[in-house]
Amino acid sequence: MAQQLLDKFQRNIEYMRISVTDNCNLRCVYCNTSTKQHLNHVDVLSYEEIARVVRIAAHMGVHSIRLTGGEPTVRPHIEKLIEMLRSIEGINDISMTTNAIRLTEMAQSLKKAGLNRVNISLDTFKAERYTQMCGFNRITDVLQGIEAAKQAGLNPLKINTVVLRGVNDDEVLDFARKSFTDGWNVRYIEEMPLVDNPNGHKMVSICEIRESIENNLGYLEPCYTSKGCGPAKYFRLSGSRGSIGFIGPVTDCFCEKCNRFRLTADGKLRPCLLYDDEVDLRQALRGGASDVELESLIQQTAIMKHEKHQLADNIAPHGRSMRQIGG
Repeated sequence: MAQQLLDKFQRNIEYMRISVTDNCNLRCVYCNTSTKQHLNHVDVLSYEEIARVVRIAAHMGVHSIRLTGGEPTVRPHIEKLIEMLRSIEGINDISMTTNAIRLTEMAQSLKKAGLNRVNISLDTFKAERYTQMCGFNRITDVLQGIEAAKQAGLNPLKINTVVLRGVNDDEVLDFARKSFTDGWNVRYIEEMPLVDNPNGHKMVSICEIRESIENNLGYLEPCYTSKGCGPAKYFRLSGSRGSIGFIGPVTDCFCEKCNRFRLTADGKLRPCLLYDDEVDLRQALRGGASDVELESLIQQTAIMKHEKHQLADNIAPHGRSMRQIGG
């Protein structure tokens, strides 16, 4: 039987999200709110350091890896890291969250390197609104990147949409229709209050989103998706080839099933997205720590995991923005 990495609540930690950079080629309103400078190159974990952490974590029971950022495709030669991770015994799924801007040129090479699938962040179909929300007019590149990912076989491809009140909530049905007309796997995500946001939080609950879809497009049938370690609950419109998922970290707490760590680009292992706790692996890696010592630090991080977040009590982390954590 494979080794299990358990926290003090007997949750099995089998999934690691790895931020490979805090740089991004967009400036999204709910993600890039921090005024802190980007990391210096020397402070970012090397591919060899990341691979070593993953190798040790895989020995402890981690089998799924998701590469995040910032934007992971802006880190040079990201295919090299994917190849390194693919060669690690025990790692059977490697995915990536991306804005898709570079997928037209990179999708085939990412697939060849060993990437299984991608989640693509897209919050609007409207060019002017995309510019307002993301800082640059790149909507055409994103839509072309989605098609390139499909052609490369990076499936199941999922579209992540953060719905903000008064910003893009009028496009909820447009995204849902894509699951029917184009076979998209659309996932609606509640905005998370990670840091003080100068724009103010404009979260639309997944309950509101689902109600809007069912009132206008029909009943959502529960369905099962075979790939992924995340907390989304999936449904399907009658006759649809795609799916509709809901991720409600604020109103539908899924902490009791949490199965993940997050490794930041500067080498901090975080047990929870919604707490500021973290363990410094970079210092250990560069200080000559043995594999046994690193394994102990990973186990320590697992024990630090909280039972659940405190968003219901209006208590949220304030140490890092989303681009610094890696989602």
